[in-house]
Amino acid sequence: MKPVDDLTPAAVDDRPVTLVAEDAHAWSPRTARARFRDGLAGPTAGVAAGHTQANLIAVPADWAYDMLLFCQRNPKPCPVLDVTDAGSVTTVLAADADLRTDLPRYRVWEHGELVDEPTDVRAYWRDDLVSFLIGCSFTFEWALTAAGVPVRHVEQGRNVPMYVTSWQCRPAGRLRGPMVVSMRPVPPGHLSAAIRESSLLPAVHGGPVHCGDPSVLGIADLGRPDFGDPVDPAPDDIPVFWACGVTPQAAVMASRPPFALTHAPGQMFLSDARDEQFRVA
Repeated sequence: MKPVDDLTPAAVDDRPVTLVAEDAHAWSPRTARARFRDGLAGPTAGVAAGHTQANLIAVPADWAYDMLLFCQRNPKPCPVLDVTDAGSVTTVLAADADLRTDLPRYRVWEHGELVDEPTDVRAYWRDDLVSFLIGCSFTFEWALTAAGVPVRHVEQGRNVPMYVTSWQCRPAGRLRGPMVVSMRPVPPGHLSAAIRESSLLPAVHGGPVHCGDPSVLGIADLGRPDFGDPVDPAPDDIPVFWACGVTPQAAVMASRPPFALTHAPGQMFLSDARDEQFRVA
């Protein structure tokens, strides 16, 4: 894989995924985690309605302060929901969960290179790993739907498209890298609702970072996302961009820590927390 400074869509081996079951919106988070533990993989948009989803990154303890500082300095793409003790495989977000097995798919990184994409990382787990659970924009998609905003990637059965931007995050210690964004096409008449509803959930990225011309973010072609799948917009849809929790993976590629574990883009941790716990109004 190329360094993130030279990252192009072709540089990312973002393998196709199998979509989760049609009734997944009705699953409890515990049921979803059990299905993923048994090997089911696929994007989690639309799974376990009303429950908070989270990005995962686990780094060695001697990199944990840098990661915590990176998240604190870049709260829009990296809103922290939980940080574990070193070696812990549990989280307060779901008491019975195992962070090594209960996500659909993981990514394993060595010196900034992607080396594996397993559905279980017990074989890679280390006692010095500190895990960060970071809010995910899939969480506010239920609020968008309730407000009448169409969510195109869910309608089309695809993973959300994600793009590495030219906007650099604020560095922290040894960590640096660009912001990653997710994109949802929104009809003009629903734009204000999309901004309002997502802004009420800052713990899962909050409101958009940009609406309209993708070149402002350094994105050349919306049809070629760096992660996830392209979606088909309606003719008058406006591209709306939210900060994305894949940003720490871009930092891993740019900063090259010796080891890291992350979720596969779009394949999130399903927590027991309810969306309304993070709503500010």
